[in-house]
Amino acid sequence: MKVLLGLTIWALLFVICWPAAIIVLIMWPVIWVLSIPFRIVGIVVDASLALIKSILFLPSRLLGHKTHT
Repeated sequence: MKVLLGLTIWALLFVICWPAAIIVLIMWPVIWVLSIPFRIVGIVVDASLALIKSILFLPSRLLGHKTHT
């Protein structure tokens, strides 16, 4: 669904202002490559918070608290 929406928006931009649509088409891979470090930082932060959560909840799990899933 995201791809279809993105393609529709790009096609609309192409109809309205084709030079801007071509620039977006050329710049998209560059923007994607520049966003990779931010994705890696997000993964590291998420993993760090999961580790802290598991350390904080370790005593309750050792005492036999059941989690509801």
